[in-house]
Amino acid sequence: MKVVIPAAGLGTRFLPATKSMPKEMLPVLNRPVIQYVVEEAIAGGADDITIVTGRGKRAVEDHFDHNPDLGGSGTRASLRELEEVMGKAAFHFVRQRTPRGLADAIACAEHHVGNEPFGVLLGDSIHVSETPLLTQLRTTFERMGGKASVVALERVPRDKLSSYGVAGGTPVDLQVIRVERLVEKPKPADAPGDTALTGAYYLTPAIFGAIRATPPDRKGEVQLTDALARLVATEGVYGLIFEGRRYDTGTPLLWLEANVRFALRDPAYRDRVIEIFRESTRAESATRPSEAPAP
Repeated sequence: MKVVIPAAGLGTRFLPATKSMPKEMLPVLNRPVIQYVVEEAIAGGADDITIVTGRGKRAVEDHFDHNPDLGGSGTRASLRELEEVMGKAAFHFVRQRTPRGLADAIACAEHHVGNEPFGVLLGDSIHVSETPLLTQLRTTFERMGGKASVVALERVPRDKLSSYGVAGGTPVDLQVIRVERLVEKPKPADAPGDTALTGAYYLTPAIFGAIRATPPDRKGEVQLTDALARLVATEGVYGLIFEGRRYDTGTPLLWLEANVRFALRDPAYRDRVIEIFRESTRAESATRPSEAPAP
């Protein structure tokens, strides 16, 4: 299965850290975010991965290449998992010359993808699930007839919908809806539903024509949500409320939260992290001014 991973964003929310380092290379524990995404793709059946990069993203390519200065292939335990990942798929790198939005970045992979369905995983979102998310999406695609794209959804509190692309539609079953409306970052009152796009897709090649027909927004970017809305009106789109959890690393606070939550799941870090929080709580309590006694 072919998978496209857009990783061309400028990462301005992380400045100055991302002035010379791609945001996708920021670590969650001891692995960069992009490695988690690639591992997720391979677990879901990817054997051909195209990563769309941009100016200043050479570190992403270097990460998935051999480095003889580190002792050769797989000679260090800390690199063994990465070496195994690199051997499970063919990697291709395409550059988005101008930052023109997510849909435009995906379109950069059109000639490589060809005329077949393909997966898309965003370079700053990690999905953790018992059944790999791409497997869930591809299974739903086949179950719904194999002719319409499928997007991963999660339920979001209404007051946070303005941060997401939001889908609304008719339920097919408890987990699948036939999408009827897609709106990018709506006001909560204007949202078509309470399910948001999580950054994972199984798309038909018709998406490329939809992207070409989609005008850029006020920022000059072509939004994938707008292109998908065109497919809703032609071949149709399904939404899958996926089983699992998404970790967004797109802002410093969300990235920090992902690090903490991954550390709490890992026996190598869990006890010490808990102790750090306890120490911090005790220290904060000790520095608080004591309350005056009630008269």
